[in-house]
Amino acid sequence: MTEEFSDIITMADMAQVFDITDTFGIDRETISVELSKEDPGIVQIAVGGGLEITLPLTIELDIWSKTLDSELDRLGYERA
Repeated sequence: MTEEFSDIITMADMAQVFDITDTFGIDRETISVELSKEDPGIVQIAVGGGLEITLPLTIELDIWSKTLDSELDRLGYERA
């Protein structure tokens, strides 16, 4: 597995996720991000009301970040 498509999330991955979720004003304490990556990537509301995110394995996060943004819109989050 190359560094680009590592199956474990990195601090840089988390920084990119927070860059997007912060624009929606989502409290970081309510976000759960799976430590391993899995295609196609998932964004969903957790049973307790928090946000669950699984990053994709084979799609660059720079590209998938557009999906994260649109999924947050679809789930009803509004930009702060």
